[in-house]
Amino acid sequence: MVAVPPRETKDGVRHRRTRLLDLAVLDNARWCHLVSATWGAPGTTDEDAWTSATRTPPGYPDAVTLRPGVSATELLSRIDTSAPGCSVKDSYADLDLSPHGFQQLFSATWIGGSGTPSPPPPGTTPWQPIGPGDLGAWQAAWAGQPDPEPRFRPELLAAVGVTLLGARRGRGFTAGCVLTGDDSAVGVSNVFDTGGALETAWHAILRWTALHHPAKPVVGYEMGADLAAALHAGLRPLGPLTVWAT
Repeated sequence: MVAVPPRETKDGVRHRRTRLLDLAVLDNARWCHLVSATWGAPGTTDEDAWTSATRTPPGYPDAVTLRPGVSATELLSRIDTSAPGCSVKDSYADLDLSPHGFQQLFSATWIGGSGTPSPPPPGTTPWQPIGPGDLGAWQAAWAGQPDPEPRFRPELLAAVGVTLLGARRGRGFTAGCVLTGDDSAVGVSNVFDTGGALETAWHAILRWTALHHPAKPVVGYEMGADLAAALHAGLRPLGPLTVWAT
């Protein structure tokens, strides 16, 4: 289980960070654990980080830091850095892994806020949870084409707190996202809209979470146009993150 890390580092230095930011980090680490476990790469967690000693699936890190001030040397000792493809999600953007052979793959921004129970515009396609039989079509819409080796496996749909939402058109999907979380927050990731209307997608997500999880904040991370869409829909930036890779 991914437990809430203490508010202080081991040397007792208190860092300024918000509970919402911590919830976003913890939810993302839990999602990485769930996806990796279905690929045979379950990880371990302590107050510093979630890590997997076995290479994780494409697009998922081998480590996610859970507090600021983590030792780079100790963190890297817990993952396989011997082959290309190793990556680390530096959740508080305070590591320098370049001396260890890593390069910055990308930077992004944690986001959070509340669902918004505004009524949908007339003619809006409703978003609904998908079942195992829909997973192939949902992933094809998310990836933009049929995926010969699907990233998300049916076991994920049975995991506690995991919901894949989609807006259906015929036998396919026009938009969707992944929802994760526990009693503390709803994590949103893998948001897509096949027509590029990302802000519309985010409004639909925030309506759905307000209806089905009214007491929980929404958290996640985005970058570029995806970040702009989420912020325009009403979420706010919480802090930076960096992903490093070999």
